[in-house]
Amino acid sequence: MVDFEHALIGEALVGEGPEVAHIDLVIGKKGSSVEQAFVTALASPARGHTPLLAVLTPNVPAKPSTLMVNKVTIKNADQALLIFGPAQAAVAKAVVDSVAEGIIPEAEADNLLIIASVFIEWDAKDKKKIYDWNYEATKTAIHRAIRGEPKMKDVLAQKDTAKHPFA
Repeated sequence: MVDFEHALIGEALVGEGPEVAHIDLVIGKKGSSVEQAFVTALASPARGHTPLLAVLTPNVPAKPSTLMVNKVTIKNADQALLIFGPAQAAVAKAVVDSVAEGIIPEAEADNLLIIASVFIEWDAKDKKKIYDWNYEATKTAIHRAIRGEPKMKDVLAQKDTAKHPFA
């Protein structure tokens, strides 16, 4: 049984090049600090950073309710359309599929909130890669959050050999 009383944190990086997907997310119950962060972020857009709900299609939001926060400042309409299009659809579908597959218990879906930080590089263009890789990264990050992965022993085992792809 998953302890949803405390924030669960997940991360995943999938793909390569300008369409690389990097998702950081937090899952928590309504009434928790995650809800406070969710509402604060949604009510506090800034130039180039507009939090948005992940929706499967207009009027059909993901459940658990999922707030997307872009990591890269949106500088133009083309980039905005990638966030508000394939990235948004991919994150929403990954969340809902996680419920359908039992990763997130359906009985908890209305009580939980997810905040997902989404990376869309300025040079990204390929909508299919953006969709596919953000879907996979979101699903992986959810799995890791729910399972508490990676475990500390795995982190310690890799601490001296790990190579960061952007370092």
